[in-house]
Amino acid sequence: MLQEAEIYEVLRDCYDPEIPLNVVDLGLIYGVELSGDAVTVKMTLTGPGCSMGSMIATTIEDRLLGIPDCNRATVEIVWEPPWSPERISAAGRKRLGLEE
Repeated sequence: MLQEAEIYEVLRDCYDPEIPLNVVDLGLIYGVELSGDAVTVKMTLTGPGCSMGSMIATTIEDRLLGIPDCNRATVEIVWEPPWSPERISAAGRKRLGLEE
């Protein structure tokens, strides 16, 4: 049976190629929904013009499908609420040199 913690563990291995930070710490993940063997991830991008959106979504879907109990993975790109740098986690801020 799929567990939300397991999903977030996989998401922490997925990166925006333009920013050296995983999508969770970057604050791009807005939610995870589990339904049997299916996972839906709601996420945003740093901006509507981000050209890497489809590549990031495909990478996430592929990685989620690598979980033994996951047979369907969908990434929904949403724009509300808009992403802002305040969504970056404390660990992410530290890694990017935004905090000491």
